[in-house]
Amino acid sequence: MEWKGRRQSSNVEDQRGTGAPDNMGRSPFGRDGGFRIPMGTGARRAGGGMSIGTIIFLVVIYFVFKAMGIDLLQVLGDGGGQVSMPGFEQTETASRRTSAQEEETKAFMATVLAETEDTWHGIFQAEGATYAEPKMVLFSGSVQSACGFASAASGPFYCPGDRKVYLDMSFFDELANRFQAAGDFAQAYVVAHEVGHHVQNLTGVLPRFNQQRRSMSEVEANQMSIRVELQADCYAGIWGKFTEQKGLLERGDLEEALNAATQIGDDTLQKRMQGYVVPESFNHGTSEQRRRWFQRGFDTGRVDACDTFSGDV
Repeated sequence: MEWKGRRQSSNVEDQRGTGAPDNMGRSPFGRDGGFRIPMGTGARRAGGGMSIGTIIFLVVIYFVFKAMGIDLLQVLGDGGGQVSMPGFEQTETASRRTSAQEEETKAFMATVLAETEDTWHGIFQAEGATYAEPKMVLFSGSVQSACGFASAASGPFYCPGDRKVYLDMSFFDELANRFQAAGDFAQAYVVAHEVGHHVQNLTGVLPRFNQQRRSMSEVEANQMSIRVELQADCYAGIWGKFTEQKGLLERGDLEEALNAATQIGDDTLQKRMQGYVVPESFNHGTSEQRRRWFQRGFDTGRVDACDTFSGDV
């Protein structure tokens, strides 16, 4: 995607490094919570202190350095000094490069958000309405939203309570490496999908869904959730269409977005995580559905083509 030199949105709140207290509030993914990109999570070790294995490892490291003529206790005790070691300079450079890469990703996210603002301002204006822009919150590790506490493991999400998109940029590493969906337009698709939920919030789709699902069974709520999510995919496709009309798409961009939609389909995720699928537990749509509805938005560029609530999806 050709994005450098274009306008960046001022609606970006950078909360990286601030964190949030653990386990505050309710989860943002309950019956009145946020709407997120699905993301498998693994178990993590809880508790403090060091294990016996860790202690043994540190002892071994101490003697290895001792054999190299480096007394780690002396180095730590002096509280300073420099130890020249092969590869240290490269590690330091890699750290600076990672930081620079994060800042470039932040600039890209701000640019994509600005492009969604332009798209939806135009669409709303054509209907005689005013588009209220959402905020995007960049966080690291954990964050507190109006929908509750969330960690990076939850994946990107939109909270209708404060009209903000929440994003830990480490998700994009997961998207590329774990879900095999690399590319800048795959990342842009994620942002455009969450902004699609914001559009649903403004048009009343999310408030109605949140009200109705309180009286639904889990299976019924999942089926309705699929329709909500697929419409957000279709809205992301509309943004993609307007971006193409501006001449910003590069060769392979559309395929990146379609691949991302495929890789985070419920069936594909369940096969990857547990080896089998449970259709009644789907709440975002299959890979085929997500790909098809994004493509429909992209092909038509029309909001009325994104009616996922009438007929089959």
